[in-house]
Amino acid sequence: MSRMFLALFLLFGFLSLNACVAQFQAPSKDISAALLSYYPQVKSQQINPTPVAGVYEVVAETGEMLYFVPASGHMFFGELWTADARNLTRESENKRLSDKLDMFPLELAIKIGDGPNQVIEVTDPDCPFCRQGSDYFAGRDDVTRYVFLYPIDRMHPHAAAKSRYILAAKDQELAYDEVFSGKYDLQPVPVVTDNGLLEQHRQVVGSVGISGTPHFWINGEHVTGYIPAQFDKMLNQ
Repeated sequence: MSRMFLALFLLFGFLSLNACVAQFQAPSKDISAALLSYYPQVKSQQINPTPVAGVYEVVAETGEMLYFVPASGHMFFGELWTADARNLTRESENKRLSDKLDMFPLELAIKIGDGPNQVIEVTDPDCPFCRQGSDYFAGRDDVTRYVFLYPIDRMHPHAAAKSRYILAAKDQELAYDEVFSGKYDLQPVPVVTDNGLLEQHRQVVGSVGISGTPHFWINGEHVTGYIPAQFDKMLNQ
């Protein structure tokens, strides 16, 4: 079962078993108290209403998004879709992360290009979708890219060393191109002195509230994942 249909199954199956919940809309001031009462271990950044009566979107401190029904105390994970195939969970995440654009100190980023469109990237040197995104933007001359490295150690054990190599280089753009082109996939990356920039990049990304890659902000609008058709639309409008 696909992720979308699993989410729909969970949502509508849950609501059908709890018909009274759909009629319940708790006052907004009571939602935080109800969440704390049922799930004291869940620390929330935001709690927002959804189009489904009685169901609230909760953004946890970890950046995870979940759904809470204060009338019954139920909580579930997944994506909320509309009948016309709009992913409301993804739209909400994109809006929330777009609002955090100012949290990126661009002076710490790897700057590539000088085009009129601003692109901020959160990327892992060994993530295949990150590399596809890198290839896409490298093929355009209308962007200025600000790259923050965020290696996922548990998935890509060599990515941190590659990130340190890039950030320690005198010519960061050249080192970035070497790594993302695969030059060091089959040979060890040169050992460099850690200048602390990778830890700063990680702290920046963590403060924004994301834990995966790739993420892009194109002219201030957030996009999760490698979606070239959407990139085209955003850059060409």
